[in-house]
Amino acid sequence: MNEIFDLPIVVDTNVVFEGLTKQGGASDIIITAWLAGLLNVYASNALVYEYESTLSNKLSPIRWRQTVPILRRMLNHVQFIAIYYSWRPSSPDPGDEHVIDCTLNANATVITANVRDFRKAQKEAGLRVLTPVEFINRLTEP
Repeated sequence: MNEIFDLPIVVDTNVVFEGLTKQGGASDIIITAWLAGLLNVYASNALVYEYESTLSNKLSPIRWRQTVPILRRMLNHVQFIAIYYSWRPSSPDPGDEHVIDCTLNANATVITANVRDFRKAQKEAGLRVLTPVEFINRLTEP
């Protein structure tokens, strides 16, 4: 198996949302692999709360009710990480600070469609960032 499957990752909320709402893209492939237990996914309580808040606010009530069991199954394949150290401020978007904290505390790579807001943390704290497409490309490398 490709060692990228063992790579510790944190999946940003934008990837979760897109993966659960749009079929056929890189985010969908990531969610499918996550649900199959193929990925080494880390999350903090704050990140899970953000998943729930974003999905419940952006989806219709019916779609949200349909998505809750899928999200629960995804969370069965998560290693929860305690946040012992914070690198704040590390992003121009304060809403991304908990993602940075989770990723760095887990010694992981964040998978996000929003690379721009993570550039400062990349430069100053060594945060590793991949877009969903970059991550999928690494999964398919020999």
